[in-house]
Amino acid sequence: MNSRKATPRLASKARLRQDPIRQKPILLYPEGVLILNPSAEAILSLCDGHRSVAEIVSELANRYGVETVALEADVGNFIEGLVERGLLLFPDAMED
Repeated sequence: MNSRKATPRLASKARLRQDPIRQKPILLYPEGVLILNPSAEAILSLCDGHRSVAEIVSELANRYGVETVALEADVGNFIEGLVERGLLLFPDAMED
């Protein structure tokens, strides 16, 4: 992952939505759709370009009553996977 201080946000091609048929959260993008579990939805809802990765982990730890150490690797791996697919960006780390 780029940095715990980096602020991830959804790429412009990706949209977090609720599937009206399945009644599940989904991530839409031009090449397809990802059906999200509750954890993935919680992480993505916090990827707004204003919160750092560390703040996202802290918020989730507070929300679910767990230690931040327990979440850091999982959240980091999830975010990194979406960065690799071009669905999340770190705009503060991009060069002009």
